[in-house]
Amino acid sequence: MEINLGASPTLQPLRPGPLTDPQQVAGAEETRATFRTFVGEAFFGQLLKSMRSTQGKPAYFHGGRAEEVFRGQFDQQLAQHMTEASAATIADPMFAQQVPAQAALLQEQDAASRPAPVELLQLRRR
Repeated sequence: MEINLGASPTLQPLRPGPLTDPQQVAGAEETRATFRTFVGEAFFGQLLKSMRSTQGKPAYFHGGRAEEVFRGQFDQQLAQHMTEASAATIADPMFAQQVPAQAALLQEQDAASRPAPVELLQLRRR
């Protein structure tokens, strides 16, 4: 039996060669995004769950099981939005501590992509 790897473009080797710089940056960005999502949703999800557990059911106007399901979905959406809003302050320091090599790579990439600072003399009004 002969296997022709050229005939199937979807097959990739298990251990490709060393990654190029853009591949490393893309992998680090994907890891950071996943880390932000996990940390934020786990933190804010538990925060909202604890907050909801302190409230009792009202005597009147309770929607029953449908309201509980809706409230759970609503809390999930709130956790996602809170995660996006606070990822830089909560998840990024934890990411830098847990995965320092990828965090340093992303910091270098961010520093390289920023424009050069403009001299103050160029900003003077004429």
